[in-house]
Amino acid sequence: MTGHSNTKSGRRSEGDTGSAIASAMPGIRSVEIDRPWFWLEAGWRDFLRAPGVSIAYGGVFSLVGYLLTYGLYAGDMLSLAMPLAAGFTLVGPLAAVGLYQVSRRLEQGNPVSIRIALRDIAAHIGTVSAMGLVLLLFLLAWIRLALLIFAIFFGGRPANLQDFVGTVFFAPESLPFVVTGIAIGAVLAGVVFTISVVSLPMLLDRDVGVAVAIATSVAAVTRNIRAMALWAALIVVFTAAGLATLYIGLVICLPLIGYASWHAYRDVVIPEGEASEGG
Repeated sequence: MTGHSNTKSGRRSEGDTGSAIASAMPGIRSVEIDRPWFWLEAGWRDFLRAPGVSIAYGGVFSLVGYLLTYGLYAGDMLSLAMPLAAGFTLVGPLAAVGLYQVSRRLEQGNPVSIRIALRDIAAHIGTVSAMGLVLLLFLLAWIRLALLIFAIFFGGRPANLQDFVGTVFFAPESLPFVVTGIAIGAVLAGVVFTISVVSLPMLLDRDVGVAVAIATSVAAVTRNIRAMALWAALIVVFTAAGLATLYIGLVICLPLIGYASWHAYRDVVIPEGEASEGG
């Protein structure tokens, strides 16, 4: 009797939690499939309005890329270079958090700098850190999976870059290895995109919890699946371009995608005090 009562109480508690999250969620707009191009255009305008901040921000992550690659080379772990590069898409939303704040301040007509952006982020450090932890867990999961996939197809080989390139791209196992890696990576990237495309900008813009921000992001993606699919594809293309140019392209691509992501959030999430569609 007691167990039955506890079960019903637990179900009520879960229901109350779900209702609380749903009631705290803002309204979501439906947008056309071509809206990501407008987000990119708006992001480029922000880049031109704050070129110094943009280039400095992108330059920091370009430098981090070089330092990580050198660290892997020095530690004879270059086989991790590819999964780490692919995994950048999983933590990219966290890397761009300062850029969301720059766009937010430009929108408000306030002065911008990296120092000011970081100061503003500090006011939301709890929720941003919690969301960052979620993304880092996905990155760790991807690295473990990538190493497991590599071990399944190639065993313990290879340790150095020359052997790695020869084995991965010219061995008989190369095609199934690449296909498997891309498929698993795409699933993880899709999940991360769905929970983060709106959540991190929202955490900077509103006083909400991580659960509400993630639920809003999922709702925004599911309601605008075609536009968000195009936006995800564009993010992959720009990120790949930034990485493929030996990180130099990140100086421009990272700020552009970061600013555009802020405008995506603004476009699909209805501002506070504004009536929801159909409401």
